[in-house]
Amino acid sequence: MKFLNKMERKFGRYAIHNLMAYVIGLYIAGIVIFMVNPAFYYQWLMLDFGKIAQGQIWRLVTFLIQPVEHINLFILISLYLYYMIGNSLENTWGAFRFNLYYFSGVLFNILAAFIIYLATGFSFPLSLEYINDAMFFAFGVLYPNISFLLFFVIPVKVKYLVLMYAVLFGYNVIEVMKTGAWWYGLAMLVAIANFLIFFALTRNYNRISPTQVKRRANYKKQVRNANNPDNVVQFRGRQTVTRHKCAVCGRTELDDEDLEFRFCSKCDGNYEYCMDHLYTHEHVHKDSASPEQHSV
Repeated sequence: MKFLNKMERKFGRYAIHNLMAYVIGLYIAGIVIFMVNPAFYYQWLMLDFGKIAQGQIWRLVTFLIQPVEHINLFILISLYLYYMIGNSLENTWGAFRFNLYYFSGVLFNILAAFIIYLATGFSFPLSLEYINDAMFFAFGVLYPNISFLLFFVIPVKVKYLVLMYAVLFGYNVIEVMKTGAWWYGLAMLVAIANFLIFFALTRNYNRISPTQVKRRANYKKQVRNANNPDNVVQFRGRQTVTRHKCAVCGRTELDDEDLEFRFCSKCDGNYEYCMDHLYTHEHVHKDSASPEQHSV
């Protein structure tokens, strides 16, 4: 966390604001390029490490111009959804941290594609799917109770959608590795490593430290002791915790709903009395062996 703060103070002025507008612009460029020449992306823009080794280093960036074969309602909704998710993350984290999160995802996707290239000798055209998945996971962690309309009808909280998608993602990784293609399963995990690393480094783990666990346990014990045992009475055959109980006669609001109870300011401790004994009880003093009798 301190490391990110230092980086933000030093490089924050270089952050790209409203980054998702430019990302959507790349999607639109991919749509236009595919409409004009469907093969152009794969010939000149795709992340091909064989071509990169020959000097076509622009491919390390141009692979982000995602080709879209068909324009339909689903594509338009997806673009709007990820634009909204990206803007929400930027508004929460700030432009610098969102830039860092998104571009680290780009770098990890390049690394994932390189792993596949080393294992197979072929460049696999990774899409922006995993970068978008990492954004969706982050959004679900930050805004778990926001609801989306599933099939435009059923409201479902984001945390459940993220959980289902994470289970499906893990299942796919395991199934791929079972086939012997361990390198592809590894590449899938590397592709969303920005989510795993970013949240692992920024989460506050003090709450699970032994000291904090012990402190919470002691607090819960004190709460139980505060609610027990003075206000536990037998009522209709079962133990019931009452709100009021006279420290002298033991009557509670269950004995008479018209009874009134007050605390005594002169007693040391939280001693409550009914109106019959509020002015006639013995005051309790911790430093006095013989309580003072008071009456009116």
